[in-house]
Amino acid sequence: MSVNVPLGPLLDPAFHLGQTPTSWAELLGFGTGVVTVWFVVRQNILNWPLGLANVILLGLVFLDSGLYADAGLQIVYVALQAYGWWQWLHGGRDHGPLAVTRTTRAEWAALLTAGALTAAALTWLLSTHTDSTVPFWDATTTAISLMATYGQCRKRLESWWLWITADLIYIPLYAHKGLHLTSGLYVIFLGLCVLGLLSWRADLRIRTTAAPAGATA
Repeated sequence: MSVNVPLGPLLDPAFHLGQTPTSWAELLGFGTGVVTVWFVVRQNILNWPLGLANVILLGLVFLDSGLYADAGLQIVYVALQAYGWWQWLHGGRDHGPLAVTRTTRAEWAALLTAGALTAAALTWLLSTHTDSTVPFWDATTTAISLMATYGQCRKRLESWWLWITADLIYIPLYAHKGLHLTSGLYVIFLGLCVLGLLSWRADLRIRTTAAPAGATA
């Protein structure tokens, strides 16, 4: 099954990389994506509204490229962006700003189970009901990204490891689908994820070290 939707001028070519056209949506998704992830690294609340624009743009790109699970994932991201925005503002102690924490064993068990079930279900769905040429990889990256987004919404340190895993798959996947600019974007994402992991880990270490002194004050 193919999907043909009039998606407008955002899918018109902005320029060509060799013989491959790069749409305005992909170009704008590149720019908003880099800034969004940088804001996440810096724990800047503006990552959430900017992220809304990014997921809409990338949703158009993925739908047009036949990456249906990734396109559907962007719809889910809209709801998760709103959830994460609220959590970062009010999900911490005494309904204050959220702090970086570790993922609990119970959360890992739930995330891994949900991720495996999601990947299996989406692989079947894409294989039997769409013309996707990469159903397993499309489904797997979708599942990992959902796990990572939950962790990001809750400021779990390990969410960066999940994003790094997803990016290592996304880079060759998007290149295979001719989305060279987006593939390059995920190379940048990969570097930012490593930076985010180090930054959040340092923040957690500082707060953990300072907690005993604060408790006795």
